[in-house]
Amino acid sequence: MIVFTDVEQIPLDFGASAVTIGKFDGVHAGHRAVISGLRAIADARGLRSVVVTFDRHPLETLAPGKAPLALVGTRQKLDLLEETGVDAVLVLTFDRLMAALEPETFVRAILCNTLDAKVVLVGEDFRYGRGGAGSVATLTEQGKAEGFDVIAIDDVVPRENRRLSSTWIRELLSEGRVDLASVLLGHYPSMRGIVVHGAKRGRELGFPTANLSPESTGYIPADGIYAGWLRHGENRYRAAISVGNNPTFEGVPQKQVEAFLPGQDIDLYDAEVELDFVERVRGMVAYEGVGPLIAQMHRDVDAVNEILDAKNPAA
Repeated sequence: MIVFTDVEQIPLDFGASAVTIGKFDGVHAGHRAVISGLRAIADARGLRSVVVTFDRHPLETLAPGKAPLALVGTRQKLDLLEETGVDAVLVLTFDRLMAALEPETFVRAILCNTLDAKVVLVGEDFRYGRGGAGSVATLTEQGKAEGFDVIAIDDVVPRENRRLSSTWIRELLSEGRVDLASVLLGHYPSMRGIVVHGAKRGRELGFPTANLSPESTGYIPADGIYAGWLRHGENRYRAAISVGNNPTFEGVPQKQVEAFLPGQDIDLYDAEVELDFVERVRGMVAYEGVGPLIAQMHRDVDAVNEILDAKNPAA
Protein backbone atom coordinates (compact mmCIF):
# COMPACT_ATOMS: atom_id res chain seq x y z
CA MET A 1 0.00 0.00 0.00
CA ILE A 2 1.31 3.42 -0.99
CA VAL A 3 0.81 6.25 1.48
CA PHE A 4 0.71 9.88 0.38
CA THR A 5 0.55 12.72 2.89
CA ASP A 6 0.42 15.51 0.31
CA VAL A 7 -1.14 15.75 -3.14
CA GLU A 8 2.23 16.84 -4.51
CA GLN A 9 3.65 13.41 -3.67
CA ILE A 10 1.33 11.68 -6.16
CA PRO A 11 3.16 11.11 -9.45
CA LEU A 12 1.70 12.38 -12.72
CA ASP A 13 1.61 8.82 -14.08
CA PHE A 14 -0.23 7.42 -11.04
CA GLY A 15 -3.14 6.40 -13.26
CA ALA A 16 -6.91 6.50 -13.09
CA SER A 17 -8.51 5.52 -9.80
CA ALA A 18 -11.58 4.45 -7.88
CA VAL A 19 -11.80 6.54 -4.71
CA THR A 20 -13.63 6.55 -1.41
CA ILE A 21 -13.46 9.47 1.02
CA GLY A 22 -14.01 9.58 4.77
CA LYS A 23 -12.58 9.82 8.28
CA PHE A 24 -12.35 6.01 8.57
CA ASP A 25 -11.88 6.28 12.34
CA GLY A 26 -11.27 2.78 13.64
CA VAL A 27 -11.51 1.23 10.15
CA HIS A 28 -14.56 -0.67 11.37
CA ALA A 29 -16.55 -3.40 9.63
CA GLY A 30 -18.66 -0.83 7.77
CA HIS A 31 -15.53 0.86 6.41
CA ARG A 32 -14.13 -2.49 5.39
CA ALA A 33 -17.32 -3.33 3.48
CA VAL A 34 -17.01 -0.05 1.56
CA ILE A 35 -13.35 -0.67 0.77
CA SER A 36 -14.12 -4.23 -0.33
CA GLY A 37 -16.66 -2.81 -2.77
CA LEU A 38 -14.14 -0.20 -3.88
CA ARG A 39 -11.54 -2.84 -4.64
CA ALA A 40 -14.04 -4.94 -6.60
CA ILE A 41 -14.97 -1.96 -8.77
CA ALA A 42 -11.33 -0.96 -9.23
CA ASP A 43 -10.40 -4.50 -10.30
CA ALA A 44 -13.32 -4.73 -12.72
CA ARG A 45 -12.44 -1.42 -14.38
CA GLY A 46 -8.67 -1.65 -14.22
CA LEU A 47 -8.33 1.25 -11.79
CA ARG A 48 -6.24 1.98 -8.70
CA SER A 49 -8.17 1.70 -5.43
CA VAL A 50 -7.58 4.77 -3.27
CA VAL A 51 -8.79 5.83 0.18
CA VAL A 52 -8.77 9.57 0.86
CA THR A 53 -8.82 10.33 4.57
CA PHE A 54 -7.75 13.02 7.03
CA ASP A 55 -5.06 13.42 9.67
CA ARG A 56 -7.66 14.43 12.28
CA HIS A 57 -11.38 14.70 12.81
CA PRO A 58 -12.55 17.88 11.03
CA LEU A 59 -14.05 19.14 14.29
CA GLU A 60 -10.56 19.31 15.81
CA THR A 61 -10.02 22.26 13.48
CA LEU A 62 -13.55 23.63 13.20
CA ALA A 63 -14.77 23.23 16.79
CA PRO A 64 -12.09 21.63 19.01
CA GLY A 65 -14.33 21.41 22.06
CA LYS A 66 -16.82 19.27 20.17
CA ALA A 67 -14.38 16.87 18.51
CA PRO A 68 -14.84 13.24 19.57
CA LEU A 69 -11.87 11.26 20.82
CA ALA A 70 -10.35 9.21 18.03
CA LEU A 71 -10.64 5.43 18.10
CA VAL A 72 -7.16 5.13 16.59
CA GLY A 73 -4.19 7.33 15.78
CA THR A 74 -3.16 8.01 12.19
CA ARG A 75 -0.45 5.34 12.17
CA GLN A 76 -2.87 2.79 13.58
CA LYS A 77 -5.40 3.78 10.93
CA LEU A 78 -2.86 3.30 8.16
CA ASP A 79 -1.91 -0.16 9.44
CA LEU A 80 -5.59 -1.15 9.53
CA LEU A 81 -6.18 0.24 6.03
CA GLU A 82 -3.22 -1.75 4.75
CA GLU A 83 -4.96 -4.92 5.95
CA THR A 84 -7.85 -4.17 3.54
CA GLY A 85 -5.63 -4.54 0.47
CA VAL A 86 -6.32 -1.04 -0.87
CA ASP A 87 -3.69 0.20 -3.34
CA ALA A 88 -3.08 3.65 -1.89
CA VAL A 89 -4.11 6.08 0.86
CA LEU A 90 -4.00 9.86 0.66
CA VAL A 91 -3.92 11.46 4.13
CA LEU A 92 -5.00 15.09 3.85
CA THR A 93 -4.16 17.66 6.52
CA PHE A 94 -7.49 19.06 7.68
CA ASP A 95 -6.46 22.59 8.53
CA ARG A 96 -8.20 25.94 8.01
CA LEU A 97 -7.13 26.03 4.37
CA MET A 98 -8.66 22.63 3.71
CA ALA A 99 -11.83 23.57 5.57
CA ALA A 100 -12.20 26.71 3.44
CA LEU A 101 -12.18 24.90 0.07
CA GLU A 102 -15.42 25.21 -1.86
CA PRO A 103 -16.96 21.83 -2.82
CA GLU A 104 -16.17 22.27 -6.52
CA THR A 105 -12.57 23.22 -5.75
CA PHE A 106 -12.07 20.21 -3.47
CA VAL A 107 -13.40 17.83 -6.12
CA ARG A 108 -11.37 19.32 -8.93
CA ALA A 109 -8.12 19.62 -6.95
CA ILE A 110 -8.21 16.25 -5.18
CA LEU A 111 -10.37 13.87 -7.17
CA CYS A 112 -9.87 15.08 -10.73
CA ASN A 113 -6.49 16.77 -11.11
CA THR A 114 -4.64 14.62 -8.58
CA LEU A 115 -6.22 11.16 -8.61
CA ASP A 116 -7.95 11.12 -12.02
CA ALA A 117 -10.98 9.56 -10.32
CA LYS A 118 -13.34 7.57 -12.53
CA VAL A 119 -15.52 6.23 -9.70
CA VAL A 120 -16.16 7.77 -6.26
CA LEU A 121 -17.83 5.77 -3.46
CA VAL A 122 -19.30 7.68 -0.52
CA GLY A 123 -21.86 7.19 2.23
CA GLU A 124 -25.38 8.51 1.75
CA ASP A 125 -24.77 11.25 4.34
CA PHE A 126 -21.45 12.35 2.82
CA ARG A 127 -20.70 16.07 3.12
CA TYR A 128 -17.67 17.94 1.86
CA GLY A 129 -16.33 21.38 1.13
CA ARG A 130 -16.66 24.65 2.99
CA GLY A 131 -19.36 24.44 5.66
CA GLY A 132 -20.30 20.95 4.47
CA ALA A 133 -22.04 22.54 1.47
CA GLY A 134 -21.30 19.58 -0.80
CA SER A 135 -23.56 16.51 -0.77
CA VAL A 136 -23.98 13.30 -2.73
CA ALA A 137 -26.29 15.17 -5.09
CA THR A 138 -23.78 17.96 -5.82
CA LEU A 139 -20.96 15.43 -6.15
CA THR A 140 -23.02 13.44 -8.64
CA GLU A 141 -23.68 16.54 -10.72
CA GLN A 142 -20.03 17.52 -10.77
CA GLY A 143 -19.10 13.94 -11.60
CA LYS A 144 -21.20 14.14 -14.75
CA ALA A 145 -19.31 17.25 -15.80
CA GLU A 146 -15.85 15.99 -14.82
CA GLY A 147 -16.23 12.42 -16.05
CA PHE A 148 -16.56 10.26 -12.95
CA ASP A 149 -19.37 8.12 -11.55
CA VAL A 150 -20.66 8.49 -7.99
CA ILE A 151 -21.93 5.49 -6.03
CA ALA A 152 -23.70 6.08 -2.69
CA ILE A 153 -23.15 3.21 -0.26
CA ASP A 154 -25.96 2.01 1.99
CA ASP A 155 -25.39 2.05 5.74
CA VAL A 156 -24.31 -1.16 7.44
CA VAL A 157 -26.92 -2.07 10.07
CA PRO A 158 -25.55 -5.08 11.99
CA ARG A 159 -27.97 -5.23 14.92
CA GLU A 160 -30.44 -3.27 17.06
CA ASN A 161 -31.62 -1.57 13.84
CA ARG A 162 -28.77 0.90 14.29
CA ARG A 163 -26.28 2.18 11.74
CA LEU A 164 -22.74 0.97 12.33
CA SER A 165 -20.67 4.01 13.24
CA SER A 166 -17.57 5.12 15.11
CA THR A 167 -19.91 6.95 17.51
CA TRP A 168 -21.61 3.68 18.48
CA ILE A 169 -18.23 2.02 19.02
CA ARG A 170 -17.11 4.88 21.28
CA GLU A 171 -20.27 4.42 23.36
CA LEU A 172 -19.53 0.72 23.79
CA LEU A 173 -15.93 1.35 24.79
CA SER A 174 -16.99 3.99 27.31
CA GLU A 175 -19.16 1.27 28.88
CA GLY A 176 -16.32 -1.29 28.84
CA ARG A 177 -18.10 -3.48 26.28
CA VAL A 178 -14.95 -4.17 24.29
CA ASP A 179 -16.20 -7.59 23.14
CA LEU A 180 -19.17 -6.08 21.28
CA ALA A 181 -16.99 -3.22 20.03
CA SER A 182 -14.70 -5.88 18.54
CA VAL A 183 -17.61 -7.31 16.58
CA LEU A 184 -18.47 -3.91 15.10
CA LEU A 185 -14.84 -3.07 14.41
CA GLY A 186 -13.93 -6.40 12.86
CA HIS A 187 -10.81 -6.33 15.03
CA TYR A 188 -9.94 -5.75 18.68
CA PRO A 189 -10.07 -2.18 19.97
CA SER A 190 -6.51 -1.19 20.72
CA MET A 191 -4.10 1.41 22.04
CA ARG A 192 -0.58 2.08 20.86
CA GLY A 193 2.15 3.84 22.79
CA ILE A 194 5.55 3.84 24.46
CA VAL A 195 6.13 1.90 27.67
CA VAL A 196 7.20 4.30 30.42
CA HIS A 197 8.26 3.97 34.04
CA GLY A 198 5.46 4.01 36.58
CA ALA A 199 5.31 4.00 40.38
CA LYS A 200 6.43 0.33 40.39
CA ARG A 201 3.64 -0.64 42.79
CA GLY A 202 2.80 -3.62 40.60
CA ARG A 203 6.37 -4.94 40.82
CA GLU A 204 6.30 -4.56 44.60
CA LEU A 205 3.10 -6.64 44.65
CA GLY A 206 4.56 -9.32 42.37
CA PHE A 207 2.72 -8.09 39.27
CA PRO A 208 5.14 -5.90 37.26
CA THR A 209 3.31 -3.97 34.56
CA ALA A 210 4.07 -2.24 31.29
CA ASN A 211 2.70 1.30 31.65
CA LEU A 212 1.58 3.13 28.52
CA SER A 213 2.61 6.75 28.03
CA PRO A 214 -0.18 9.34 28.45
CA GLU A 215 0.55 10.34 24.81
CA SER A 216 -0.57 6.92 23.54
CA THR A 217 -3.14 6.76 20.74
CA GLY A 218 -6.40 4.84 20.73
CA TYR A 219 -9.63 5.16 22.68
CA ILE A 220 -9.29 4.31 26.39
CA PRO A 221 -12.18 2.09 27.49
CA ALA A 222 -14.02 2.32 30.80
CA ASP A 223 -12.08 1.77 34.02
CA GLY A 224 -11.59 -1.87 34.88
CA ILE A 225 -9.56 -5.02 34.31
CA TYR A 226 -9.46 -6.51 30.81
CA ALA A 227 -8.22 -9.67 29.16
CA GLY A 228 -6.15 -8.79 26.15
CA TRP A 229 -2.94 -9.03 24.23
CA LEU A 230 0.23 -6.97 24.18
CA ARG A 231 1.96 -6.85 20.82
CA HIS A 232 5.59 -5.86 20.44
CA GLY A 233 7.04 -6.27 16.98
CA GLU A 234 6.26 -9.79 15.83
CA ASN A 235 5.64 -11.02 19.38
CA ARG A 236 2.26 -11.25 21.12
CA TYR A 237 1.80 -11.83 24.85
CA ARG A 238 -1.20 -12.50 27.07
CA ALA A 239 -2.07 -9.43 29.10
CA ALA A 240 -4.14 -8.54 32.13
CA ILE A 241 -4.80 -4.87 31.37
CA SER A 242 -5.74 -2.35 34.05
CA VAL A 243 -7.45 0.90 33.10
CA GLY A 244 -8.09 3.56 35.75
CA ASN A 245 -6.50 5.15 38.77
CA ASN A 246 -6.30 2.10 41.06
CA PRO A 247 -8.53 3.32 43.93
CA THR A 248 -6.72 1.19 46.51
CA PHE A 249 -3.85 3.69 46.45
CA GLU A 250 -4.07 7.46 46.91
CA GLY A 251 -2.52 9.99 44.55
CA VAL A 252 -2.51 7.81 41.44
CA PRO A 253 -3.15 9.83 38.23
CA GLN A 254 -6.45 9.22 36.46
CA LYS A 255 -6.76 6.84 33.53
CA GLN A 256 -3.53 4.92 33.72
CA VAL A 257 -3.30 2.04 31.26
CA GLU A 258 -0.94 -0.75 32.26
CA ALA A 259 -0.56 -4.41 31.38
CA PHE A 260 0.71 -7.39 33.40
CA LEU A 261 2.03 -10.21 31.22
CA PRO A 262 1.47 -13.57 32.98
CA GLY A 263 4.49 -15.86 32.81
CA GLN A 264 6.72 -13.23 31.18
CA ASP A 265 9.73 -11.32 32.48
CA ILE A 266 10.76 -8.95 29.69
CA ASP A 267 12.02 -5.38 29.64
CA LEU A 268 9.75 -3.24 27.46
CA TYR A 269 10.76 0.20 28.72
CA ASP A 270 10.89 2.76 25.88
CA ALA A 271 9.47 0.20 23.45
CA GLU A 272 6.40 0.91 21.34
CA VAL A 273 3.67 -1.65 22.00
CA GLU A 274 0.04 -2.17 21.13
CA LEU A 275 -2.62 -3.37 23.56
CA ASP A 276 -5.64 -5.26 22.23
CA PHE A 277 -8.71 -5.31 24.50
CA VAL A 278 -10.54 -8.66 24.25
CA GLU A 279 -13.04 -8.75 27.13
CA ARG A 280 -13.71 -6.91 30.38
CA VAL A 281 -13.12 -9.00 33.50
CA ARG A 282 -14.48 -6.58 36.11
CA GLY A 283 -14.79 -2.95 37.08
CA MET A 284 -12.33 -1.07 39.28
CA VAL A 285 -12.78 -1.64 43.02
CA ALA A 286 -11.04 -0.23 46.13
CA TYR A 287 -9.71 -2.93 48.49
CA GLU A 288 -9.05 -2.73 52.22
CA GLY A 289 -5.31 -3.20 52.14
CA VAL A 290 -2.71 -4.90 49.97
CA GLY A 291 -3.56 -8.51 50.91
CA PRO A 292 -7.08 -8.56 49.45
CA LEU A 293 -5.79 -6.69 46.38
CA ILE A 294 -3.11 -9.31 45.69
CA ALA A 295 -5.63 -12.12 46.10
CA GLN A 296 -7.95 -10.40 43.61
CA MET A 297 -5.08 -9.89 41.16
CA HIS A 298 -4.41 -13.62 41.17
CA ARG A 299 -8.11 -14.25 40.43
CA ASP A 300 -7.95 -11.67 37.66
CA VAL A 301 -5.02 -13.42 35.99
CA ASP A 302 -6.88 -16.75 36.17
CA ALA A 303 -9.93 -15.11 34.58
CA VAL A 304 -7.79 -13.54 31.86
CA ASN A 305 -6.23 -16.90 31.01
CA GLU A 306 -9.65 -18.57 30.86
CA ILE A 307 -10.98 -15.90 28.51
CA LEU A 308 -7.98 -16.02 26.20
CA ASP A 309 -7.98 -19.83 26.19
CA ALA A 310 -11.61 -19.76 25.10
CA LYS A 311 -11.04 -17.07 22.44
CA ASN A 312 -7.81 -18.49 21.09
CA PRO A 313 -7.02 -21.98 22.44
CA ALA A 314 -3.79 -22.31 20.44
CA ALA A 315 -2.20 -19.16 21.85
